Amino acid sequence: MGRLVALSGPSCVGKSPLHGAITRLHPEWEERLKKLVLYNCRAPRPGERDGVDYHFRSREEIESFRSRPDMLVMDVRGDLQSLSLPELEKTLTASDALFEGNPFVGVALLTAPGLARFPRLGVFISPLSQDEIKELQARGVKLDAFVTDLMRRKLLRRTTRFKGILSLPDLNEIERRAGSALGEMRLACHFDWVIPNHDGEDSERWGAFYYPVGDARRTMLTLLELLSSGRSEGAERWAPGLFGGAEG
Repeated sequence: MGRLVALSGPSCVGKSPLHGAITRLHPEWEERLKKLVLYNCRAPRPGERDGVDYHFRSREEIESFRSRPDMLVMDVRGDLQSLSLPELEKTLTASDALFEGNPFVGVALLTAPGLARFPRLGVFISPLSQDEIKELQARGVKLDAFVTDLMRRKLLRRTTRFKGILSLPDLNEIERRAGSALGEMRLACHFDWVIPNHDGEDSERWGAFYYPVGDARRTMLTLLELLSSGRSEGAERWAPGLFGGAEG
């Protein structure tokens, strides 16, 4: 029986280049981890392919999946996403399955009663470490504004790299994603492990030198240790009370 691996974190935290680095440098894990392909109502980003990154469908079509017991439908930052449960179960009977994406979907997969019979591993990628969060809190920093600005800058750099001059809809989308980051970090306590990573998708450290360097390399090695042995000194466990209130 396979294992469901949920790799989640805020938008632009580095999930995609992390998965890409493991695929490029450790192809044995590409064979062992079959990526789940979800349905998504948003338009493809530059370089994304239908049926590979997502099944891109209209919002109306995905909305209609709510009446089907074999489809799990989730509202993710205003976008509708859906997963075929029979497709997931078929994958898990033959290999591990990897979900790489939004924490709300990750939590839904890790807690879905219909998947309880399958082993599950939840890994959350965070733009801040537990110690950094505690220090900011001790200094009276407003975490919401801090994290929003931190992720806004990452998202601006990433989107500018892809598109050049940004439109008003681009900026609004960046603001929406950056503004949801802290709420998503509050969900990290529902995952087995948290890996702090400061090299987001805007960082050249993932691929400019072919081999990841800096935090990108450390994050990759930490995830590989978790996949292999279930533990790593580079990973943290976050308690529900880290942010001073009820988490997600």
